[in-house]
Amino acid sequence: MQETLNPELVKLAGESAQDEYADRSVYLALARREKNPVFKRALENIGNGEQTHYEFWKTYAPEAKASAKKLRMYVIVLLRLILGLTFTLKLLERHEGKLHTRYKRIAESIPPADMARFQAMMDSEESQEDLLIGEIKENRVKYMSFIVLGLADAVVEISGIHAGSLGIYGKTELAGLAGIIAGLAASIAMASAAYAQAKQGFEGSAKWSAIYTGVSYMITAVLLALPYFLTANMAGALGTSLVIGVILVAAMTFYDTVISGRHFMRQFAEIAGIIMAASLILFIIGTVVGQFLGIRIG
Repeated sequence: MQETLNPELVKLAGESAQDEYADRSVYLALARREKNPVFKRALENIGNGEQTHYEFWKTYAPEAKASAKKLRMYVIVLLRLILGLTFTLKLLERHEGKLHTRYKRIAESIPPADMARFQAMMDSEESQEDLLIGEIKENRVKYMSFIVLGLADAVVEISGIHAGSLGIYGKTELAGLAGIIAGLAASIAMASAAYAQAKQGFEGSAKWSAIYTGVSYMITAVLLALPYFLTANMAGALGTSLVIGVILVAAMTFYDTVISGRHFMRQFAEIAGIIMAASLILFIIGTVVGQFLGIRIG
């Protein structure tokens, strides 16, 4: 049988069999560690589907060796523990999307007798993850928009406050303290606003919405202020603080875009651009105030 097949089909079938087997191992590893019976069943169903797809490709490349990629499997299990099951499945779904593109490229090489089975596999690949992800409802995803709101606002506002402090404060500790005090006040204000917003038809708890927003804001403010207590160089502290801010925004934006299916670079560039623009403007204002009005504290 294999002699009559397109050599490219045989080659790609071997690669696909390996990918499907590795994915099956990942889903079943996640299922073994899952305590929630609904989540466990969903993961087992996906894993069983991957096993069927592996067997399909194996018929075209019976000599191909397939094994579980243990390092990848352990990393994904760790991601599930830290970032949640919804994020992990969405990340795996991106990998599935790349496989679908490969399958479509070799669709014309599939023997007519197997075309119905191939099409059924394609339909299953494109629908089963979304259907099973729909069964999984995690609180951390429900409140993610409030966490993103608190973090993004804190990075923009606190970075701006620190930049504006360059021309006014003579000591980095004072600039850092100003950021923390402003962060404390703003976190309370943001939490109150989130509470009021969540009262307007949000499915979750308004109390937890406020807590997630306020805590994420305050933690971010402390992290951004930390460099000002570790160095006496104001420009160095500001630069380090901005790097921390950009890293926080990148991490949270990546999480959010994986969950929502949006594009990372566009969303990240928008927020990072706002941070830099706000910091630059307030740096100029702070310098003008400090030099021309003779204000210098510390």
